[in-house]
Amino acid sequence: MLAEKVHDPVRVVWDDLEHLRVMDTEKLLGLGLEPVLTTSELAEYVGVQVQAIYDLRTDGRGPSGIRVGREIRYRISDVRRWLDSLHEPEPALGDRGGER
Repeated sequence: MLAEKVHDPVRVVWDDLEHLRVMDTEKLLGLGLEPVLTTSELAEYVGVQVQAIYDLRTDGRGPSGIRVGREIRYRISDVRRWLDSLHEPEPALGDRGGER
């Protein structure tokens, strides 16, 4: 399962999205476009159920999306930005996990 490959979704390796390379990248870039993911592709990649992506978006905590008819698509750059925003800071050397 893909979720087992992703240990830290913030530090994802986009090689798991090999199927996107099939797209005519040169043509898309010439048009100023970047590849997009479906909700199912995004959910599979980050290792959650599709409904979790919808719930996050409803709560205002999900990635920005582009509505295309009845479907939502996610730019890879928007997904990266969203994942970066979820990154928890490294604990300070003197931090004892919340002890005071």
